Amino acid sequence: MRSMTGFGSGEASLPEGRVVAELRTVNSRHLEVRVRLPREMSDMGMGVEQQIRARLGRGRCDAVLRLELSGQVALALDHHRARAALRALEELRDACCPGSDIPLSLLAAIPDVFVPAEQTLVALRQAAALAVEQALNALEEARLREGVALREDLTRRVRLVEEQVERLSRRSPEAHAAIRRRLAERIRALLAAEAAEGLSSSPRLEQEIVAFADRSDVQEELTRLKIHLARMEELFAAQGPVGRELDFLLQEANREANTVGAKAQDAAMAQSVVAIKAELERLREQVQNVE
Repeated sequence: MRSMTGFGSGEASLPEGRVVAELRTVNSRHLEVRVRLPREMSDMGMGVEQQIRARLGRGRCDAVLRLELSGQVALALDHHRARAALRALEELRDACCPGSDIPLSLLAAIPDVFVPAEQTLVALRQAAALAVEQALNALEEARLREGVALREDLTRRVRLVEEQVERLSRRSPEAHAAIRRRLAERIRALLAAEAAEGLSSSPRLEQEIVAFADRSDVQEELTRLKIHLARMEELFAAQGPVGRELDFLLQEANREANTVGAKAQDAAMAQSVVAIKAELERLREQVQNVE
C-alpha cells in the first residue's frame, strides 16, 4: 500500500551544470501530472509526463525541472523560427515605416530563435530522464513509508469495526427472539380482544406481523459486512493501487451498516451500529490518501 502524498528529488550532471527534478504528489481521484520546465527544455514535457505516468497509479503530481548552469550552453539558430519572426517584423516594418532596416539585434532578442544545439539537447534529455528517475525513486520510498503508517491505522480501525460486528452477531439472535416474543404477545392480546368482542381474527394480520419479525433479522447484512472487512484487510497488504476498491468497499460496508441500523430494534445493537458508522467514516477519510 502506498500513500498518494509524497516528495522526491533527483539530479543529473551536465558539462555546463546540472538538471534538478522535484516531484510533489497529493490526493486526487485520478492520475494528474503537471510538468514545468525551463525554456531550454520546453519540448521535453511529454516525455517527462510519460515517464511519471509509467510509475504512478493515482494522485496529482507536480513536476518541476530546473536547469542550473555554471557555463554557456551551445546554441544553434532555429532557421524556421527565425524566418517566421523576420517575416512578421517585415510586415510590421512595412505597415509602420516602409524602407527602414530591421536590426539583427532585434531578431536575436526574440525568444526561442536560438535554441540549444542538437548535441546539447540530447544531453539535456538524458539528464532530465535520469533526474526524474531518481526523483521517482525517492518519491516512491516516501509514499511507501507513509503507506506503512496508513496501513497500520486502517487495520486498527477495521479491527474496531470487526469487534462491533461480532457484538452485533452475538446480540442479534437474542434481540430477534425478543422481537418475536413481543409480537407474539401483541398477537395474543389482539386475538383475545377480538374474541371478547365476538370478532373473527384476521389471518392476514398475523402473517404480516410474523413477516415483520423475520425482516428484523440482520444476519445476512452482518455476513456481507464481514466479507467486505476481510477484503479490505487483504488489500492493505497489496502492492499496487488499491484506493478505489477500498473506497467502493467502504461504501458497501456503510450501506450494510445503515440497513442493520434500520432493522435493529434493540438499544445495544443501535449503539454498535453508531460505533461502526463512526469508524467507517474515519476509514473513508483515510482511504482518500491511499493510491
